[in-house]
Amino acid sequence: MAEAWAGSQPRRTFLRFAGVGLAVVLAGCQGMVPKTTPPAKPAPPPTVERPVGPGLPTDQERHRVALLVPMTGTNAAVGQSIANAANLALLDTGGAKVRITTYDTAPGAAAAAQRALADGNRLFLGPLLADDVRAIAAPARGAGVPVISFSNDASVAGNGVYLLGFSPAQSIDRVVRYARSQGSTKFAGLMPTGLYGRNASNALIHSAEASGGSVVSLQTFDRSPKSLTTAIGKLNQSGDYDAVLIADGGRIAVQAAPQIRKAGGANAKILGTELWATESTLAANPAMNGAWFASVQENMYRQLATKYRARFGKPPYRLASLGYDAVLLTVRIAGQWKVGDRFPVKALTDSDGFAGVDGAFRFGTDGVAERALAVHQIGTGGISTVAPAPRGFGK
Repeated sequence: MAEAWAGSQPRRTFLRFAGVGLAVVLAGCQGMVPKTTPPAKPAPPPTVERPVGPGLPTDQERHRVALLVPMTGTNAAVGQSIANAANLALLDTGGAKVRITTYDTAPGAAAAAQRALADGNRLFLGPLLADDVRAIAAPARGAGVPVISFSNDASVAGNGVYLLGFSPAQSIDRVVRYARSQGSTKFAGLMPTGLYGRNASNALIHSAEASGGSVVSLQTFDRSPKSLTTAIGKLNQSGDYDAVLIADGGRIAVQAAPQIRKAGGANAKILGTELWATESTLAANPAMNGAWFASVQENMYRQLATKYRARFGKPPYRLASLGYDAVLLTVRIAGQWKVGDRFPVKALTDSDGFAGVDGAFRFGTDGVAERALAVHQIGTGGISTVAPAPRGFGK
């Protein structure tokens, strides 16, 4: 369990990156052991001003916020990256009213949540995995503690759980609507088997129809080369298409694109999802030239990555920005949050939303973060933005 807080530093602009140090304190959880024999005379009064119990010392000046991420196990590197970025955000904002304590979810998310509740935390940032969200949702809700998770699984959102993760459905909707605005009407889709593929299929159908287009062919594959080739061969059986969505990462995209060109989709626009945002090598494949995908803007993240690398000696995982933005949101709301009270949940649904490293976002009534996304184009010289993300949400 690691605890961090910002001292009395001057307050900075909400998104400004300042070169300040990182404060991390390891807090042990030890109880007091009573003596086995009575004292000969009355015990002297306690010499400490703050009561000490089995959890952390009480804090009358700061809001207690729990960061629930894996710090050990297979996802430890991602969890550490999120925790590091969260601490950077706390320092950058001068958030002296917020104390963040990190709890390791790898041994068990439910147990981590119980420790966090026992320590008096009034807000949970995390967990990372959807199954962990399910494990902590009920006890957090029972204690009146909202959960701002880093998951992107919409099935765990709502009823006190808010998702900050990047939504595949939003990415697909943005790129499909942009393709419609550029003349595409007949869409096809290559979908991997599994939950992501099923959700992507539903999103493609919904977005195409809502924007006045249609889905003429939808094929699934199991990520093996043979299965992918078979799926591509079936795309044309339902008619011509002028845009095809490859709902998978860059490795699959660079395999699929040349085959699509040869199998009847020579002039079709190739579309991708937010998974392509971290694929810097896509531009090296000529068949990907002109492809579009939607994701958050990267300019602010690149600044965070540079600062992170300078402090920690290695690049952050892409999801680190979620930890940074979660703390920015918390510090902003802390101004209207009285220490000791429950977290003001209504502030999370502000229709104007919030600003972060990943751009503007706001939580809908379903608890999922709606994000302002940009559309990017892959070219021989790299990746460029063809439709920038809105800077906020109009009324």
